[in-house]
Amino acid sequence: MEHYLDNAATTKVCDEAAQAALAAMTENYGNPSSTHTRGRQANRLLESARKQVCSALGCTPGELVFTSCGSESDNWAILGGAEAMKRKGKHVISSAVEHDAVRRSLDELENRGFDVTRLPPDEKGGIGVDSVLSALRDDTILVSLMLVNNETGAVTDISSIAKAVKKANPAALVHTDAVQGFLKVPFSAKTLGADMISISGHKIHAPKGIGALYIRNGLKLKPFIVGGSQENGRRAGTEAMPQIAAFGAACEIARAGMAENIARMEALRTRALEQLSRDIPELVLIGGGAPHILSISLPGWRSEVLMNYLEAQGVYVSRSSACKKGGRSHVLEAMGLSSRVIDGAIRIGLSRFTTVEDIDALCSALKEAHDTLAHR
Repeated sequence: MEHYLDNAATTKVCDEAAQAALAAMTENYGNPSSTHTRGRQANRLLESARKQVCSALGCTPGELVFTSCGSESDNWAILGGAEAMKRKGKHVISSAVEHDAVRRSLDELENRGFDVTRLPPDEKGGIGVDSVLSALRDDTILVSLMLVNNETGAVTDISSIAKAVKKANPAALVHTDAVQGFLKVPFSAKTLGADMISISGHKIHAPKGIGALYIRNGLKLKPFIVGGSQENGRRAGTEAMPQIAAFGAACEIARAGMAENIARMEALRTRALEQLSRDIPELVLIGGGAPHILSISLPGWRSEVLMNYLEAQGVYVSRSSACKKGGRSHVLEAMGLSSRVIDGAIRIGLSRFTTVEDIDALCSALKEAHDTLAHR
């Protein structure tokens, strides 16, 4: 039996999203830009899905642009935001624990002559308000910080940071990569107070290949992709209607059951941590805060060996971000953890489909791996 616990990497597409995608491909398959009946039907589907996503995010339809993924949204927000504000300064604040989509965008900004400050995380892996304010300068034009860390589950208080930044430097833009936090921790565009918010579909049981960027009303960004006039001229290219329809359906389902899903994942996370801490005394908890991510380490063991052992038992976890493809975690290094802890780290990702049986299978298999490998 399979026990999939790598939901921070990607999630299983829910039935509602799959059905919405199928209908968009086989029934309502027109181009939303076409002016005939099929095109108008597709356009209505596009705007209906947009409203579903906006309802989950807490914004107006005019503030949401569909993208191909969270990485595109991050790239556009950071590169476009910095370019839009460069006449007022060239200083950008971020952190040392961001997703590579943000890190590589920051590298590109440095290549273009911008000055980037990468803040170190606190002991839990988050970024504090005081740390941001200490780095803030008169020429700071953009602050980009992740809401929920994709490797540790650490939660950064974006709402308080945005308020503090806007008070100290009203001109500075605030962007947050909320891909791991969307519909996993309670927030809305209004409560966050960010100017730009990146989200993605495949973390909430929609297909891969669809994301969105919230752009606050009044903020003008140059199109990231030029060509046609889709998305009100902000992102060219024929809309990926199957993915968009699925994204809308997934948002509607997740929003309706959000409180229950969060409570359930928190309970399962606690169950796993309690069992593993009892059975493996040397286990180290890394970071934490979000209900769906549990990052732990067995110092002295190799995470690859542990993962292979678990996979043989039908249990799937990961060692860090799936985007790293085996590289050592820059997040755990930035937290100042020892090499023994980093090399023995694994990430457990929960979803609303995770069961007690999945958690118990994980705990049993990890204990068995620990006990077996300890005697070799």
